[in-house]
Amino acid sequence: MTNTTSVSNRWSSKFAYVLAATGAAVGLGNLWKFPYIMGENGGGAFVLVYLICIVLIGIPVMMAEVYIGKEGRSTPAHAMAKVAQTHGLSKRWGLNGAMAVIAGFLILSFYAMIAGWAVAYIYYSADGQVSAAAGNADVIGTVFSGLLGSASKLILFTTIVIVAAVYVLSRGVNKGLEQAVRYLMPALFILLVIVMLYSCATGDFAGAFHFMFYPDFSKLSFNGVIIALGHAFFTLSLSLGIMVMYGAYLPEGTSIAKTSVAIAVADTVVALIAGLAIYPVVFAHHIAPGAGPGLLFKSLPIAFSNMPMGGFISTLFFIMVTFAAFTSVIALFESPVAYFVERRGMSRTGGAIVCGILIWLLSLGSIYSMTGADWATPSKWAIFDFAGAQNLFGVIGHSFFDILDYVTANIMLPVGGFVTAIFVGWFMKSEKRTARSFEMQRGFGHYLICVRFISPLAILLVFLNAVGVL
Repeated sequence: MTNTTSVSNRWSSKFAYVLAATGAAVGLGNLWKFPYIMGENGGGAFVLVYLICIVLIGIPVMMAEVYIGKEGRSTPAHAMAKVAQTHGLSKRWGLNGAMAVIAGFLILSFYAMIAGWAVAYIYYSADGQVSAAAGNADVIGTVFSGLLGSASKLILFTTIVIVAAVYVLSRGVNKGLEQAVRYLMPALFILLVIVMLYSCATGDFAGAFHFMFYPDFSKLSFNGVIIALGHAFFTLSLSLGIMVMYGAYLPEGTSIAKTSVAIAVADTVVALIAGLAIYPVVFAHHIAPGAGPGLLFKSLPIAFSNMPMGGFISTLFFIMVTFAAFTSVIALFESPVAYFVERRGMSRTGGAIVCGILIWLLSLGSIYSMTGADWATPSKWAIFDFAGAQNLFGVIGHSFFDILDYVTANIMLPVGGFVTAIFVGWFMKSEKRTARSFEMQRGFGHYLICVRFISPLAILLVFLNAVGVL
């Protein structure tokens, strides 16, 4: 067993790395969360703040994570510990890498379930259930509630996602992970453009464009700015161990700066195209742009059912959503699989199967949270049957899913990003943390300002807002 990533575990090219990392970043956050939080926070003004945050926060932290992976050439925890020791620091810094992998593992347990929703909607669309609704909100609502209320359906579609991911990961980095994104990412982009063109041709393109790209700052609150900060950070799959792991496979001579910018640009372009694919339909059918999480699985199917070829377009749309979700699922899988391979001496197939079983078992907590099972709902536990229990940490008293979502998104990810930024910005030896080590020809001074001051402060604001201090 080796303590570092083997030479064979490298991306075959810089393009393969950019494609894989873009696939990791592009997911439900782009196609589901970004459109509805943009709608809830004023449209164009939110987009502008979000773009600024991508530049000042997202890209600097991504570069820091990729640098740690490239220097450490191992799994996130071990890579960070190795880099810390190289700079004369304690290997306990590696605990931050371990926390990132654990956070990604916990998120994957419910992310796979939500990806399963998209798989289910491919079936519902192709089967004619969306077309049969004929714009009836009650019918579409029944389809969605029927899915969430059925443990057997949720288990089936979640299992499909997990088994597919285990198969891809068992084939290795180049034959599995890299090959998957080579086909899925171009297909995702083509489908997204087709849906966008159809949506713009049959929907209210002018209203959507004005909403997204004409800033009205009177509609943007301080909380909206904080949400933009948080989403800019999380949309790039930071603090999940992904970018450290992908950085460990980075070919020599690859510019960390240039590839990070390319990934951020591609991720942002997909998010904006997704908005142009969704909002013309939203405005044409008088759906509230801030319709919330139900926008993707309830509001849009209602609109599709009223449109020409609605069932066909709905099927394409949810195939696209599934592709986006799946590229993120396999990215989240990679770090724990690599841990079992590198640190426990298991084969890729064995590591992938073990991770798949563990994630499947953990996903049952989120699945049964949806169905309201007592054991997955702490508010129904006798141990929490006392005054104030539901306000404890803001999560106790809610479901298993709510607890995982709260702890990972509001605590583990911001803390991980903050530690990474100060580690690279303040604790690394300056003679080793150079422009050359990041393969940067210019702009390194500006990068240091971002990673030392702007990024940590912004992440701290997100964290304080999330825990209710602000």
